[in-house]
Amino acid sequence: MEARGYEAALMALSSLITKRKRGDDSNKGDNFYYMNRYLEILTLEEPLSRLSVIHVAGTKGKGSTCAFSESILKECGYRTALFTSPHLVDVRERFRFNGVEVSEDLFLKYFWWCWDRLKDGCQDVPMPAYFRFLTLLAFKMFTAEKVDVAILEVGLGGKYDGTNVIKAPDVCGISSLGFDHMEILGHTLPEIAGEKAGIFKVGVPAYTAPQREDALFVLKEKASDLDLGLAGDHQLINAALAVALCNTWILKRGSKEHVAMVEIAKQDGGLPELYVKGLKNVHLSGRAQVVRDTLLDSCENVVSKSITFYLDGAHSPESMEACAKWFCEATRLASPVNKSSPDSAGSNGALGIQANSEAAQYELGIRKVLLFNCMPERDPHLLFPPLLNVCAQHGVQFHKALFVPGYSSYTFLGTNLSSATGISKPDTEPDLTWQRSLLRTWESLLQEKKHAGSIGCDNANKDFLEEDKNFGCNSSLSSIPSSAVVPSLPLALEWLRKCVRQHPTMHIQVLVAGSLHLVGDVLRLLKR
Repeated sequence: MEARGYEAALMALSSLITKRKRGDDSNKGDNFYYMNRYLEILTLEEPLSRLSVIHVAGTKGKGSTCAFSESILKECGYRTALFTSPHLVDVRERFRFNGVEVSEDLFLKYFWWCWDRLKDGCQDVPMPAYFRFLTLLAFKMFTAEKVDVAILEVGLGGKYDGTNVIKAPDVCGISSLGFDHMEILGHTLPEIAGEKAGIFKVGVPAYTAPQREDALFVLKEKASDLDLGLAGDHQLINAALAVALCNTWILKRGSKEHVAMVEIAKQDGGLPELYVKGLKNVHLSGRAQVVRDTLLDSCENVVSKSITFYLDGAHSPESMEACAKWFCEATRLASPVNKSSPDSAGSNGALGIQANSEAAQYELGIRKVLLFNCMPERDPHLLFPPLLNVCAQHGVQFHKALFVPGYSSYTFLGTNLSSATGISKPDTEPDLTWQRSLLRTWESLLQEKKHAGSIGCDNANKDFLEEDKNFGCNSSLSSIPSSAVVPSLPLALEWLRKCVRQHPTMHIQVLVAGSLHLVGDVLRLLKR
């Protein structure tokens, strides 16, 4: 390993990660009030005061809003920088220039510059904690590279977030609010809103979603033509907020040509063509992302059928509902039943999937599987009902639900998969207590809905169960029930692949949800 190479940088960064629980303020390096001292050590105070910033907070959709804003302004010809979190596979995903993650060379150049100065200068204060350091690194990168605009996504909350040392952003935005991180932000929406509103500054324009009805109306009117780069109806709200933020930024900082473009679009009640292009070309991994298992594509016995992963890091009740709507729509559009029959959507229109359509999909070998994990701080009694309710409304049933423990170690970063997962012994028995609790909650809610008649009895599951006994998988999966705890994520993926190898006519649609960490782990394993 090179002393100043990428792996060494990740090891150094890992030393800043704490294992404390959220809400524990014992780590002094995470104190917001140290941020100004860190800026002083890094001589970033004056450069940061000249940085043009769009600052976005919110419970759900803030990452998508930032990505939309970045894409719009990039299409307009401005040199953009984006700081977002969390990353899914590689920490460099958090830093983007003109829509592309920072190169390894540029990352190392600024990483060690910041690291050395903080190590030498932090005599009266502790080294910054993990997210604070990454925020400072972003500030150094963006100011040194002289970007036209930096879009900053708040990590958590707003008032005490590391990004909130920005004293005079050009415009602020707050995406949709919901109940998340309540142990830190409060247990009521007013309390949570107060924390998020901490990014507001005197004299700085601010917008919130979904109150921006003027921009939202335009997007809804043109939704059929827009073809947003991020899927899901909920993305219209995020796109509307991004349009408002970009309009304000351009009117303040943009060229005369673009100012005129925005003014004309406002008068016409439409969107500039460059905005439309930006909204279409946006990309953000782990949000309504569809990935086919390419490993199976190379198998001789698997020709037309395989596994498709529908990945969304939804982890709040509101985002789970949006995720479920997207999954129902995406699988409907991917269904041979839908493609062969224009009327197969049923009476519910574009999102409608009737029971007979689901039955027809089953006959065609289509199976739906939920792959789920979430942090113990989250309440599955709040997360599962929106998913079950929306799917029931659209006639969609999961043939199996698999609950897996965390795979990657998020107290250690590394490019090597085995080191990044933090697993030293393949036969180590994981603690599955939380996953068993998730399973019990899922099955209890499922039974309640079946007894209430909101979910029909899925007799087809019995056939799927009988097939399982012949897969020859690990003994812990030899007779997997309709919902099960699987000891590891790789084992779950291998079981799914064995299903398809044993039954080449089968196509499995896997919804991966509950955690962006889980989504990142799946992407990491699929790339391996």
